[in-house]
Order: sequence, then structure tokens, then C-alpha cells
Amino acid sequence: MREIKTIVTTAGRPDDVSMALAAFACNELGAFFEPRKKRSIRKISEEHQAHVIVAGKNRFEYYALGTNEPFFFHPNSAAFRLKRVARGEEEPFLEAAQLEIGDSLLDCTLGLAADAMLAAYTVGGKGRVVGLEANPNVAFIVKQGVQTYDTTELPLTACMRHIEVVQDEATRYLKKLPDKSFDVVYMDPMFEEIIDEATNFEALRIAGEHASLTDEWVCEAKRVAKKRVVLKAHFRSEWFAKYQFQRYERLTAKFHYGVMNTSN
Repeated sequence: MREIKTIVTTAGRPDDVSMALAAFACNELGAFFEPRKKRSIRKISEEHQAHVIVAGKNRFEYYALGTNEPFFFHPNSAAFRLKRVARGEEEPFLEAAQLEIGDSLLDCTLGLAADAMLAAYTVGGKGRVVGLEANPNVAFIVKQGVQTYDTTELPLTACMRHIEVVQDEATRYLKKLPDKSFDVVYMDPMFEEIIDEATNFEALRIAGEHASLTDEWVCEAKRVAKKRVVLKAHFRSEWFAKYQFQRYERLTAKFHYGVMNTSN
């Protein structure tokens, strides 16, 4: 199958800033630049049969070939989840991960980095959070987002600056790591079943990689995790039983967390 190329263009009325951002994206992604020339993104994508990265004044957007809606970075649910944590309220992901100040977490499926932000907030400046994203375009968008998003109105999301975004596939990256090199390894594969309420993830679902949990992935995660492996999956998933995760059931939620302790 022919690999679909990626091209970079600007917003409808480019200025010096967006042109500079477009040049930066071309360099980072090894993509070529296509002048906008008043064309729609859909037309540019169809003419070149390519994915399109748009360099705007305030953000980058990614249009996968054949889609109308862009994927772009936003703190999404992390902002209000962090506020709840700051108030001392329960947070299911953090309950499962049991992170402590100074811990390290490897997020194998970064997505929009919401869980990684909670992890970074919890482990603090002395801790470490690394997030993996297999799709180069999605990794680029999220990496730029966590590094440059204006957090002045969302002070709790400043922790996003501590997230290290790595473009790589989870199992391949895990194989490169020494035993027990992260305290916690977290896996949140794309759900086997669509969750109707999760419409804000639709652009990511279309643009991102769709990885399924495998024996090799779980085995490598167990080897790398010093304390525990955490899995997030649909409540009907067979993965919890198949891989012997201790499930944290949530009666009103359509996804659950599972934990596998590796410290023994």
C-alpha cells in the first residue's frame, strides 16, 4: 500500500508568522510546502492526495486525507480534571496509577495528553512523563501544543510543559528500554467499541493510529514497569481477564482501568 504523504500550507491569509511556522513544520516533518492560493484545505488535500498540516497564527491543525474536521491540540478534559484533583477529589486514572512525587510514567498512547498532564501534575518537577504517539503528524501537533499552548488562563495545565513527546510505536519503543526503567507504564489503546459520548475524540480517532493490545505489548510493558502497568479499556473488554489485570470497576462509566503490579 502506498504511504500517504503529508504537505504543509498556511491559513487563508498567511502572514510572516504563519509562513515561519509552516517552514518549521516542513523541517520537522520532512514535508514540502504548498501555497494556499485561496483554495480550501479539502481541495488541496484531494489535488495532492495527501494529509495536510495547516500553520495558523495560533496553532497547527492536521487534516487527514478525506476528512473535513481538523485535529488540533487543546487541554480538553485535563483542565477540569486537574481542578478536581487540586480540590482533593478522586480521579480514577490517578487512583489506578498510584503515582508519587518523583515517579516516572510512560504513556504508550498519548492522544491529547490529558492523562499525561494529570501524571505530570502528580509526579512534579522531579518526576518524568514520556508520551508515545505512533502517527508522526499527531505527534507533531501534540508536541507543539504541550510546549506552546497559552496556559495563562489555565494555570493548572502548566504541567504540560514537563511532558516529553516521542514519535514511536509503543511495542517498538518499549523494546529499546532497560528492565524496570519506568515506575508505571500506561496503555490506553483505541477502544474496541465506539463510545457515543466521546465526540471530542472523533478527530483523533480518524487521524491517529489504531493499535490493538497484543501479547508482546503487554509482555514488554511488564518488563519495563518497576511498580505497575495500568490499562484503560471499554468495560466490555476481554483484555482485563485475558491479561489478568485487576479491574477497577466504575458503575457509571463505559471504560474501566485495570492494574497489574510488577514490583514483586
